[in-house]
Amino acid sequence: MSILIKPIITEKATADAELNNRYGFVVSPKANKVEIKKAVEAAYGVSVLKVRTLNVRPDRKTRYTKTGVQTGKTNAVKKAIVQVAEGDTIDFYSNM
Repeated sequence: MSILIKPIITEKATADAELNNRYGFVVSPKANKVEIKKAVEAAYGVSVLKVRTLNVRPDRKTRYTKTGVQTGKTNAVKKAIVQVAEGDTIDFYSNM
């Protein structure tokens, strides 16, 4: 099971990384803070100070079609905001 699924690369996350040394990741829903800290330190070679997690609920959508009302939802995900030590940086674009 992979703990880190993908990094979060948005305007808000990039600004948070530049100003506060905080990086966002989409992580496995069963991963805890200790596992996330070890995975980030092993993958990127930085020292992690703090890990904050949040569970994002699924979005429910309703579509009105010829055959009737279609309902569905997106998948629920877990995000982690990781604070790294001063002077450490994570470059998401280096291995592209």
